[in-house]
Amino acid sequence: MSVRIHVSGLVKEAVETQVPILVGDLVASSITSQDPALWGAEAEAEASKRLGWTEAVSISRPLVAEIAQLRDDLRAQGVDHVVLAGMGGSSLAPEVITRTAGVELTVLDSTAPGQVASALADRLATSALVVSSKSGSTVETDSQRRTYEKAFREIGIDPKDRIIIVTDPGSPLEAAAKEAGYRFFTADPNVGGRYSALTAFGLVPSGLAGADIGELLDEAEAIELYLANDDSDNPGLILGAAIAGTVPLKNKLGIVADGTHIVGFADWAEQLIAESTGKNGRGLLPVVLDTHSPELGEKLADLQVVRLVKDADQFHILPQNRHEGEILMSGSLGGMILTWEYAVAVAGRLLGINPFDQPDVESAKVATRGLLDAQPAPEASAFTVDGIEVRGTASVVSGVDTVAAAIDRLLAETPEDGYVSIQAYVDRVALPELAELRDAIASKIDRPVTFGWGPRFLHSTGQFHKGGPAIGVFLQITEDAGVDLEVPDRPFTFGQLIQAQAAGDASVLESHGQPVLRLNLTDPSANVSTLFEAVH
Repeated sequence: MSVRIHVSGLVKEAVETQVPILVGDLVASSITSQDPALWGAEAEAEASKRLGWTEAVSISRPLVAEIAQLRDDLRAQGVDHVVLAGMGGSSLAPEVITRTAGVELTVLDSTAPGQVASALADRLATSALVVSSKSGSTVETDSQRRTYEKAFREIGIDPKDRIIIVTDPGSPLEAAAKEAGYRFFTADPNVGGRYSALTAFGLVPSGLAGADIGELLDEAEAIELYLANDDSDNPGLILGAAIAGTVPLKNKLGIVADGTHIVGFADWAEQLIAESTGKNGRGLLPVVLDTHSPELGEKLADLQVVRLVKDADQFHILPQNRHEGEILMSGSLGGMILTWEYAVAVAGRLLGINPFDQPDVESAKVATRGLLDAQPAPEASAFTVDGIEVRGTASVVSGVDTVAAAIDRLLAETPEDGYVSIQAYVDRVALPELAELRDAIASKIDRPVTFGWGPRFLHSTGQFHKGGPAIGVFLQITEDAGVDLEVPDRPFTFGQLIQAQAAGDASVLESHGQPVLRLNLTDPSANVSTLFEAVH
């Protein structure tokens, strides 16, 4: 079997208890036969049009040769650089596929004007742009497409020679692609975005970038039969029971890459898990960790560690290397993707939720649109110190006058079973060091800490933040960008868009009673060191 899972301790007890029930209920074969009744009557309508991922391997096979031919055609035209404009599943799957394959793909899943400008400045004359969106109405992707169309024309390149569309059949984006003369691929509409890794959304950008997508499908195909069988050795049932069947439920999943050859898998799994399970006040919160993360030494009762290793079955003589109580997992990338898709569907059944909808994602989009339409004056800061503007929930910012005090106040509001979420709406190409804030905050508080780049995380953990248990506290970081970009034929700039996305999401979180601290860096490169000093 190309995917191996080893469990021990309490999680082993969960597997031994839950898997026989899942086998008896024919859950695996029912998922494979696309039975929408598995998740209850309320979920049936949505599930009936969201299980196409179970046959993605066979449906996607004909795409391999078509994508290879297009890649050869583009290379013959001098194209040596592929850029992907997409959000959520449309960007996260190609990112892990290409990083693992060791091929270059520029993933543009940001509205930070500096990051968009950097992408435009990178080999535009020899670049192709893949625009991936199920509907085409995603504001980030639409804005990026418009910007590249204009940029191509300005250097004398016809956009139809360089832009490739991936969308659902019958979508407005497909109609627009036909009208513009763009090459386009349509994916199975019965697959949600976060389950689309093995469809055109995952394969087109990855294949054009040079990844061996045929091999990826082979890897997934090798595990298909095992995942479809109602058997106690089914890795999808084992993993689903392990992550969602513990009593009491360990509702934070710390995912650690520790020896696996797969690069960035946790970032893809993060969206699949959080957006599928975080609703109705329940869910599993994925926390992307590394081998030195503070949480691993804190023995948190509600944190289940999933360790991605080279060989899950390898025996370790030293007890400290056995990782008792953890889930150890190894396997090929294609096999791991399909196994996790099954497992999260199984977890949805165990948790009593619909794993295929995302009822709370739209609220932040609505708030953003309202701010873009109204263009209100910026909210006054509670105070400004050393170039950092401080705003936030009154209970966090009232009565303090330093960034350090505001951060301490926010962390003090973390529930005993809560978590801290850091959200950085900045140019991550220019400020990658901000990701180090995660470990810095985690070392101050014995609770799990997540980190997400905005607006990327809105299409990932954003659903859990608003639909899952209301136990989070939120540190939001924004910036006054040194450069701004117009969005062609739209009444807003990229700078205005990302600020509206940040403010809109903060307002929704606060409306749910969640504490939010908002720090705006007026001079980002200079303010970062000040911010780290305040944390430490």
